[in-house]
Amino acid sequence: MSSSQLKQRAQQVLQVLRARYPKPKTNLVANNPWQLLVATILSAQCTDARVNSLTPALFARWPGPRELAAADQHDLETLIKPAGFFHNKAKNLRLAAQRICEVFGGAVPRTLGELVTLAGVARKTANVVLFGAFGINEGLAVDTHVKRISYRLGLTEAREPGQIEQDLLPLFPREEWGNINHRMVWFGREICKARRPLCGDCAMQSFCPKREASD
Repeated sequence: MSSSQLKQRAQQVLQVLRARYPKPKTNLVANNPWQLLVATILSAQCTDARVNSLTPALFARWPGPRELAAADQHDLETLIKPAGFFHNKAKNLRLAAQRICEVFGGAVPRTLGELVTLAGVARKTANVVLFGAFGINEGLAVDTHVKRISYRLGLTEAREPGQIEQDLLPLFPREEWGNINHRMVWFGREICKARRPLCGDCAMQSFCPKREASD
C-alpha cells in the first residue's frame, strides 16, 4: 500500500473513531500528574479497574513523591499486590519517586526524555502521562489495543511497539496522537476485541483488511 493510501485509510479510521468517541478519556482515576504516573505504572499487565481500586488507599497513605520515596518496601508491596508484579512495581515506584524528588524538584517532568529516566517508565507510560497530565502530544502510546487494531487495519506491518509508534505518527495529525490511544483502547474493548472481534458491528468493516494479530 502506498503512503497516500495509508494516509487515506488512517483518515477513515480517525473519522470512525471520532464519531464513536467524541470525547475520549482514560479509565485511570487520577487528580494530578503524580497520581497519573503511579496509576499508569501500576496498570502494566493489570486492569484499570483493579488499579483504581488500589490507588485511593495508596494516595491516602503516601500522597506525593516525597512520601512514597520514604515508604517501606514491604508495606508498599502489600498494598499493591493485587496489581501483580508487585515486587518490581513497588521498587520502581519508590525509585521513580526518589528521582523526582532528587532531580526534578518533586514535580513530574514534562518531557519524554526526562520521563523515561524514571524507573518503570518506558515510552508508552511517558506518552500517557504527557498527554493525560499536561496535554502534550510528544508521541503515541502503543498498548496491546493499539498494537492489535493498527495491525488488523493494515496501518503497520510492525509488531514491536516502538516501530508501530513510528509508523503511526505520520498517519495522524499531531493533535490527535493522545486521543488516538484513548479511542483505540475503547474500540478494542468494545468492538475490535482480541479473540472475538465484533466485525458485524464495526463501522470500519468496509475498508478493514481484517488481518489476524495476536497480542
